[in-house]
Amino acid sequence: MTVSMNTSTDSPQVPTTGPTRVVAHNEVAKRLGHWTRERRLDVRASRGSAVLDLRSPQIAAGCIEISLDIDHALVKLLVPDDAVVEHGSVRRIGRCRVKDRTGTAGLGGRRIVLTGELRSAEVRVHRGGVAILSAMCSREYLADAVQARRQGRYPTIDGRSR
Repeated sequence: MTVSMNTSTDSPQVPTTGPTRVVAHNEVAKRLGHWTRERRLDVRASRGSAVLDLRSPQIAAGCIEISLDIDHALVKLLVPDDAVVEHGSVRRIGRCRVKDRTGTAGLGGRRIVLTGELRSAEVRVHRGGVAILSAMCSREYLADAVQARRQGRYPTIDGRSR
């Protein structure tokens, strides 16, 4: 398996007209830190995994729409504590699930709507401290921390606002 990562730190992203696409076919795709400003995401994965960090304050305010097309794959969403994840309109074929262990959403939190299709696949939702630990226990965080130290700034992947 190969690992592809996109952990942009402070560089502004060029606005696009369509949704941001994340593809993980037979690989691990990690998008941590400030990697997008779009509210519409298109996730395609087969026999791989994708980790999407949706805690960034640079993502425009409003509802985040994630269109899924995943087959025998895993998508992990790192979300804030008060996020509301709606997955009622996801079509499930085979053994599929959306795991949200805490499942407690605060009032007035960001709304994340999942649509599309799962085929023998799984979506995991990590909130708050678990999301921070998931991001920090990665090679991408270590690389970001080393780069941040050299540049005299704080790491962006851990999601803490300073």
